Amino acid sequence: MKKSVKTLIAASLVALTAVSAFAKPKFRTVEQIKKSKTIKIAVFSDKKPFGYVDEYGKYQGYDVYFAERIAKDLGVKVKYVPVEAAARVEVLETGKVDLVLANFTVTPARAEKVDFALPYMKCALGVVSNDKDLIKKPEDLNGKTLIVSKGTTAETFFTENYPQVNLLKFDQYSEAYNALLDGRGAGLSTDNTEVLAWAIENPGFSVGIESLGSLDTIAPAVTKGNSSLLNWLNEEIKKLGNEKFFHADYEATLRAVYGPNSDADSLVVEGGQL
Repeated sequence: MKKSVKTLIAASLVALTAVSAFAKPKFRTVEQIKKSKTIKIAVFSDKKPFGYVDEYGKYQGYDVYFAERIAKDLGVKVKYVPVEAAARVEVLETGKVDLVLANFTVTPARAEKVDFALPYMKCALGVVSNDKDLIKKPEDLNGKTLIVSKGTTAETFFTENYPQVNLLKFDQYSEAYNALLDGRGAGLSTDNTEVLAWAIENPGFSVGIESLGSLDTIAPAVTKGNSSLLNWLNEEIKKLGNEKFFHADYEATLRAVYGPNSDADSLVVEGGQL
């Protein structure tokens, strides 16, 4: 009887090993993407001017402009997958997308779960608030409510450094900004590039804190271990740097928002080099 049990256990272990050995990885190589003629890219649908859906139902923005060039150079079409900030890692781990281009700030914790390519943008945190009670330093938020989106660097930064600030968290950026407009928080924090753009389009609100925390980089992310797509992206970003592609991206998608006197170099990273 004992021998039969041992034999059964051994057979089960062999079967499990075989299944594991033949399990398909939850990512696609460049060749597989080309063969399918479609690349699946996760972008924001509500974070203007970086990734959003316009009145005609078309994806637009700085990240989308880059996504379109990636598809062109791969010789495929893009299938956009809308993503919330907190789900950017998950959609890669589950194989729902090949690539995330959703204002994804590079952090050590995230780099343990996904592989980041070279950066194409830089930013810090900012805080936008009502002009009538402008937040000028983080301490002004002590005992007050700050609006953030889940899974963002703003959520992490204030949780770790300013525990006296009450955080009101939302899944979607549109929900977060509506909460600020409704007066449900003293301010809202996310990337300074984004709050500066939002304040320009919303009179009565200003960015009282334009740079908070460290200078961070934003980069494309692929599933952990997908060296095929990662290496292709790194070479693509280097090549695009030679033609100043991201400055052209800025002119096409951000200049009208930030104004004629805005400095593209404060945001743009060319060739992956800071």
